[in-house]
Amino acid sequence: MKLGKLFVMLALAVTSVARSQTPADTTSYAWLVSAANDAVDKAEFNPSAEQRKALYRSAEDYARRAVAANPDDAEGHFELARAIGRNAQTMGSRDRVKFAAVVRDEALAALKLDPKHAGALHVLGVWNAEVMRLNGFTRMIAKNLLGGKVFGEASWDNAQKYLEEAVAIEPNRITHRLDLAGVYADRGMKERARKEYEWIAGAPIVEYNDRNYKEEAARRLKEL
Repeated sequence: MKLGKLFVMLALAVTSVARSQTPADTTSYAWLVSAANDAVDKAEFNPSAEQRKALYRSAEDYARRAVAANPDDAEGHFELARAIGRNAQTMGSRDRVKFAAVVRDEALAALKLDPKHAGALHVLGVWNAEVMRLNGFTRMIAKNLLGGKVFGEASWDNAQKYLEEAVAIEPNRITHRLDLAGVYADRGMKERARKEYEWIAGAPIVEYNDRNYKEEAARRLKEL
């Protein structure tokens, strides 16, 4: 068994035991959604490329199984979009494009089931921003892979709109505000970006990666 895979199994087992002293039903929809979420959380800032890759693969597998178990619930589709999207963000621009269509499709599937799903709105906001950040040559590749219609729907306006909606629904989540600030900064809206980064600086640590998000916000604020 490879070290990365062993690490994933141990990390998720510890999380499961910590949550409950009763044996987990690892085939249930709720467990699969939770496991996908935990794996992405643990992967995002993991310094080991091998462990990060293994965790993202596990997250995608859990999320796909969750969607298969209950395709009519938004959470499974969101976790699948999140797992693939976060993994793609660790890759080069050309590789990111390969996963762009499925990330968008799964986020839209989640929103069809729950139009106010803040996580799915966040994913779509980041999706639009990532497409707009591509350089000219990669944008040409993206247009060929995604199709002109889908590619043409990406815009800075959409990136900002979706992320602002996510913040409006869940105003106390640091992750939404961090990516919104990034869009503001890229659009030259420095004061709006500064406001978000300063809000993050004063926000309490609540979620698994909030400490890392706060450090990232502080770094960006200095560079603004």
